[in-house]
Amino acid sequence: MESKSAAICGHTVRYREGGTGMPVLLIHGLGPGTSIVGNFGPVLEPLCRSVHVFGMDLIGFGESDRRREPPYVDVGLWIDQALGLIALMPAGPVGIAGHSFGGALALKVAARCPRVTRVLTSSTVGAPYPINEALDAFWTIPPDRAALRRSMARMVHSADAITDAMIEDRWKLLTAPGYAQYAGAIFAAPRQALLDAAVVADAEFASIAAKVVMLHGRDDQPCPWEQTTLALARKLPHADVHLFGRCGHNLPRERAAEYVALASALFTE
Repeated sequence: MESKSAAICGHTVRYREGGTGMPVLLIHGLGPGTSIVGNFGPVLEPLCRSVHVFGMDLIGFGESDRRREPPYVDVGLWIDQALGLIALMPAGPVGIAGHSFGGALALKVAARCPRVTRVLTSSTVGAPYPINEALDAFWTIPPDRAALRRSMARMVHSADAITDAMIEDRWKLLTAPGYAQYAGAIFAAPRQALLDAAVVADAEFASIAAKVVMLHGRDDQPCPWEQTTLALARKLPHADVHLFGRCGHNLPRERAAEYVALASALFTE
């Protein structure tokens, strides 16, 4: 994959591009130190064998620019960012794969962009529910690597899935100059407001014409499937839902092979 950049919404947006086939935009979730590689790392190269991948870091995350002034949580900006990158893709239908908060963004973009004909969500939010302790802890800026490891361990079914490399990659972002203060502004309490910002409205559901496939881990602690994917699927009666046992929130990493197989089937049919 190639690392590229584009000027979108007045910011420099970094993204990774590779592969051939249907253009597919990947959107990561939200969390201190999150990035496209952090959420989708093990599946990026395999997906390039079947689709044309565009994996972008949201403004304020990863290698993309930070927002220069509040509000730092700006769903409208992130939607416009996604639409701006779609405008740079080859002409014709496109797909979107969104993880966690990125799943809600994917649905919102699909409601606005008729070019989007396929949507894949994993561990998505988007339905209203009260924030729980696991998600609140994950959205708290960790003071050290040990605290980061404890919060990330709540994201997976087995803590053994959290590698030293994952910790170091995220810690590197967290300790970049000024980032801890910036992330602290994004994830300031009360964090329920951040979760509420992801809610998909009924009017948005009504505007989604794309085929939707939804994946979720049965053991997801911060975003329980009954309160998220299941609730969303009731508003999307034609969506297919796949529930994975022994799988937590970090589904593209925990079940990488199954994720790639289902994504490839959706975006190549």
